Amino acid sequence: MASNLTKFIHSLDPRTLPRVLQIQSGIYFQGLCKIVADKTPYLSIEEITRKVSIGPTRLGHPCFYCNKDIKLANFTIKQGEQIMFNSVEEVNGTLTVNCGVVRDNQSHSFTLPLSQEGEFYECEDDHIYTLKEIVEWKIPKSRNRIVKFTNMLHTWDSSNPLPENFDGCLILAPIYEVQGVMKFRRDIVHILSDLDIEVIDVTDSYDISCFLQPLSMEDVFERTSKEFPMVAEVIEGPTGRQQLYNLLCPGKEIVIHKKYQAKRILASEIRSDSHKRHFLIPASYKGKFKRRPREFLTAYDLEIARSDKEQLHVVATKAFDSPHAELFSVSVGDQFLVQQRQTGEVIYQGRKKVIDVLACEQILSEAYKEVLLPMYMEGGFVEVIHDKRQYQLSELCKEFRLPFNVKVSVRDLSIEEDVLAAMPGLQLEEEITDSYLLISSAGDPADSWEIPVYRLNMSVQLLSKSVAETVSSPTRTIVEEISEEQYYMVRRFENQALHPPPRPPKKPTTLESKPLLTLAERSVLDAPHAVRNLYVDTTKKLCSDQATAVSELQVSCQNDLVHWENEDDVTGTATLLDSNVIKGPINNMLLEEKYSYEYVDENVIENIRKKFQESTVQNKTYPLKKKREETSKME
Repeated sequence: MASNLTKFIHSLDPRTLPRVLQIQSGIYFQGLCKIVADKTPYLSIEEITRKVSIGPTRLGHPCFYCNKDIKLANFTIKQGEQIMFNSVEEVNGTLTVNCGVVRDNQSHSFTLPLSQEGEFYECEDDHIYTLKEIVEWKIPKSRNRIVKFTNMLHTWDSSNPLPENFDGCLILAPIYEVQGVMKFRRDIVHILSDLDIEVIDVTDSYDISCFLQPLSMEDVFERTSKEFPMVAEVIEGPTGRQQLYNLLCPGKEIVIHKKYQAKRILASEIRSDSHKRHFLIPASYKGKFKRRPREFLTAYDLEIARSDKEQLHVVATKAFDSPHAELFSVSVGDQFLVQQRQTGEVIYQGRKKVIDVLACEQILSEAYKEVLLPMYMEGGFVEVIHDKRQYQLSELCKEFRLPFNVKVSVRDLSIEEDVLAAMPGLQLEEEITDSYLLISSAGDPADSWEIPVYRLNMSVQLLSKSVAETVSSPTRTIVEEISEEQYYMVRRFENQALHPPPRPPKKPTTLESKPLLTLAERSVLDAPHAVRNLYVDTTKKLCSDQATAVSELQVSCQNDLVHWENEDDVTGTATLLDSNVIKGPINNMLLEEKYSYEYVDENVIENIRKKFQESTVQNKTYPLKKKREETSKME
């Protein structure tokens, strides 16, 4: 019996694919966010497993609550308690759902049979999802999904496809795209589920072997390890200029040797705007790196970044006026060696109070001065680099804590085009683990390449050909440039099991207020604000148009910081910053260390000094200018 394609797709179980369809009739043409909890209840655990996607990743862990207590053998689920559905498995011939609840920060695991009945409601979800994630994981079968966009523009124009005064809420009704092949043809056709056609399932009466059976890289990866190696023909290949993509052209035969997990370093371009490029760098990358200065917004960030192997040396780029006499007031240009976190006593309303502080040594012209900075201090610091070594990627990951700022000093000569060498600066953010396939040309099995499973859009047809075991040469890898959406997907899945770092302590709101400053005194403190943007740029990480905005701040170095050293400029001139003067050399012990000094480029120093002096002059002349204007008005 013929049925509407939309109904057929909604009722289709992916585990029964492939299916053979015969088109009966129809019309052959076709023209970011948070989810809102579904208010319609599910009446059994079986209905939930049938309509809701449950899988191994965080996206496949939906949460529900029941309107009544559920009593188990040794556990009672309370009314309204959030239940997380983790996986479905068969135990002694009975399908059950592995679930969990959290009570008093303790996780409790249990199983629920599919026969368990009750009214189960979807829990509110504060996570942010891309449209792709919602379509793949968060739209139940035979139901729609209401979503609310979190990054809607406040302005509307004629080019905006959404109506004016749109409040951000949409009802999503899924339209699926089916990949299919026609009989005795080798190309893949893409069919949308809302086509106005009728179809009949005739799988049982057809020999499926006469159809091409394309597999995605995910399909291949799901094969058991015993099935490798295998020979395949590329049906649809990726696009790109790299040498690897020439191997993956449609019609080429390849050998897929094995599947495995491999590590990559996630890196982002350092630049002042939000249009950063993102890369996954393999451990086999042969280029060399030199360090670049990091930026820190708070004293708490300094504490996180400090290391026992190397003393952290920073220059202040923003002033801070301490509310306590026991704590240090920072001026632009002050230099510090970060020591350690400790506690300190301050006098507050006539009483002693213990607070967290960061112990530092201020570098003066002739000596060092021990100072204490409050951990809640919001300031601005830029790192001073003394190290001129060139590092391999593995050395950086071993010796330093990520994130870490670098620049390619020697490009990788083993690859045709090293995209990293063109970057003015890179931030090595974190080490990730991802899924890969080892492939080679069928004509040269020893020349093997590593390809990503989840970011390479290609399909293959397996061939019934034997593969001789070969001793391969070293595996060739590529520096993979990923999109903004892929970047956030990688970071999200990598960090899903990690707890967020503790928030930095906040500045007390009830601190004793200080006496009002005179205009001349305030000008000295306000001047650094004029030059703050020379160093710090806090920008929101924006996803691509199909992704949801992620409201986390990232510090990125300005271009005039990452351009301050040319390849030949390795002289290491020592220059010290102060709020309004350039200081002389410090004591001999500091100058006689084995590393030469390279603090900040002279042009950057001059910009700071110039803007500081301009601001100071303007503030000092303000009273005189105002007095003249008043005199003029009186006349």
